[in-house]
Amino acid sequence: MIRYSDIVNISQSEGFDACGVARPQQLTSNTRRLKEWIDAGNVASLDYMCRNIDKREDITQMVEGAKSVIVCAVSYKSDVNSHYTSSTRGKIASYACNGDYHKTIKKMLLRMLSSLKELYPDVEGRAFVDSAPIFEKQYAVNAGLGWIGRQSLLVSPTLGTYILLGELVINCQVDRYDKPIEEVGCAECRRCVEVCPNGAINANRTIDARRCISCQTIEQRNVEGIDLHGWIFGCDECQICCPYNQKAPNHKNPNFNPLFSPNAISPEQWLTMSEEEFTSRFGLTPLRRSGLQRIQYNLNKE
Repeated sequence: MIRYSDIVNISQSEGFDACGVARPQQLTSNTRRLKEWIDAGNVASLDYMCRNIDKREDITQMVEGAKSVIVCAVSYKSDVNSHYTSSTRGKIASYACNGDYHKTIKKMLLRMLSSLKELYPDVEGRAFVDSAPIFEKQYAVNAGLGWIGRQSLLVSPTLGTYILLGELVINCQVDRYDKPIEEVGCAECRRCVEVCPNGAINANRTIDARRCISCQTIEQRNVEGIDLHGWIFGCDECQICCPYNQKAPNHKNPNFNPLFSPNAISPEQWLTMSEEEFTSRFGLTPLRRSGLQRIQYNLNKE
């Protein structure tokens, strides 16, 4: 039996801002909603969402013998998008101004697992960050870290939505488990729905990827009638307007300091940039996922 307090203390020492623990569950209702979302055509080009649905429902298929799901969150909130206006060209989602969070958080989680093994030698587990077929936001809710907002993001009452998640799925029980937060949430607020430039937020707190600017700038292209509204990689519109983000503090973990400011790069600089310069300046950031040509395409499209 692992002490909950040890898990929390280790997570804090690794630089996470929040941590909770949930029991593995058969997430049948999440699977049903995912299939309904796919069947309604919302999936667009996100084909990976159609795969491994059985593993998403049952996390023990990812980690045999799983007894506990440790969910950790870290803030990346900064001021890089604070000066964007409706006329700004070359806007970039703030998470993409940092180093690749997949690698950073994975290392943090693996160090956590190593520290747990020092205290509890029988502990075995796996670390996951974003790309695995896990309903990570639902487990974050179950672990008491927040709730699913209208824009489909996890909303923390203290950290807002500028947070990144990682999970440790382990084979040991914990002496206490968290419960979902009660009596807080979005209430009647609909700012994200009203602000979304292309009306991509569905009434059931899901996203229509066919109209989502983030998807349009990263995952697919050449969709007629979609205005990018100045965004060339990702989109923060539904986060900038969120009241919880407006009162949340900026990040504390230096690993999530922005590596560049989009406001310091003009459209002309992007369009005349060489591949060598792009790799040198942005090769460690999520921008490498799309590449320079895609960013230039998006800039010309918008």
